[in-house]
Amino acid sequence: MTLDKILDRMDDLLSESVSLPLSNRKLVDVDRMQDLLDELRRNLPQEIKDAKGVVLDRDSILEQAENQAEDIIQKAEVRARQMISEEEIFKAAKKASNEMVSAAQQKAKESERQAQEFSENALKKAEDALMVVFNQVKTARLSVRGNVPAREKEKDK
Repeated sequence: MTLDKILDRMDDLLSESVSLPLSNRKLVDVDRMQDLLDELRRNLPQEIKDAKGVVLDRDSILEQAENQAEDIIQKAEVRARQMISEEEIFKAAKKASNEMVSAAQQKAKESERQAQEFSENALKKAEDALMVVFNQVKTARLSVRGNVPAREKEKDK
């Protein structure tokens, strides 16, 4: 029997008891009351044990929950640090990549400028050489015709 039922029976016993005239007192069946008190004493320790068990379980559950919460927080902190680290690595890699692209573009521009300069110099030399040959051919042609003055003949040689 539970404590609540025993207390209900005690309450019933008091309600059913005969009231003494001109007082607030009642005649109670002592044997029935004693039986209920004994029953109460027998069940009381079990109820208290059950209550202690609930309290211990509650404390254990709370402790487990706190431990799990701490584990979750630690894992979240580790993950956050990893994400920050990964973000920093990504930023550094992107920066290095941008620097490499920029350096490659500058080198390509410089190579293009040097190639253009080289081509221009080579074409200028070729033009100069062709002009010399052209002038020699012209001089020779004019010489064949006899129109070249002697001074120009010696100059071209």
